[in-house]
Amino acid sequence: MSLDPYAREEVSARHYLHALNPLAKIVAVLPVMVVIVFTRDVLTPLVLVGLAYLVLLTGVRLTRRRAAILFLALPLLGGILSLGFGLWTDPARVDHSVELFRVGGYRFYADAWRVGLATALRLVAIVSLALISGMSSTGPDLVRSAVQHARVPYRIGYAALASYRFVPRFRHELEVIRKAHRVRGSAGGRGPVAALNRGVRSIIPLLASAIRHAERVSLSMESRAFGAHETRTERYLVPLRTRDGVFVVVLWLCAAALVLGVRFFA
Repeated sequence: MSLDPYAREEVSARHYLHALNPLAKIVAVLPVMVVIVFTRDVLTPLVLVGLAYLVLLTGVRLTRRRAAILFLALPLLGGILSLGFGLWTDPARVDHSVELFRVGGYRFYADAWRVGLATALRLVAIVSLALISGMSSTGPDLVRSAVQHARVPYRIGYAALASYRFVPRFRHELEVIRKAHRVRGSAGGRGPVAALNRGVRSIIPLLASAIRHAERVSLSMESRAFGAHETRTERYLVPLRTRDGVFVVVLWLCAAALVLGVRFFA
């Protein structure tokens, strides 16, 4: 088991998103997200979802987990949200010409579902655009890029980087603790009660391990004179290249063309 899920992936050259600067990918999608927030129709967020999926499918190495998110989780989330937001819509403010279903005295109209669908698509579009950076960048690379190019103080950036490393460490420690319990014959059987007991028994050793790890990290940072100087040298550079600017401009132009096309031709 790898202790570093944030390590850079080995990907082929055709998965171009992995080679781009994380900040460039964020800058590329932020204005599009702002536009989505102020839309009220169904078609605009729908075409932007299509744009995000096109970028993801052509630029990201598609694993089973990522495919499940794109083709199962997001569509399911959109469907549930569209129904939920439609149910919350005031029936007095929608068109009553088409009734989809009736529960007792409540009537659910097609126009209410359209309002809910528009809201759900806006959320799905924002999430899809966020996945452009989320599926092709690592947290440490984002922190390094922010420190190197966005003038984020390295005291803040590397504190965040250290916190990123705690998560896989705790996951590994929890696995070791559970294996130790099984070796000692104290796994506790099956079922929800047994799982709860195992979790309670793991809290104290996991807390002790967390304290030891935090102490080691703080001593390591102190021994390297962390915070003693205004700037620090970087072992790993995350440069901004011409291709990053090209990606930002192309994505902006494509999004603008789609939004304007919907406005004028839909």
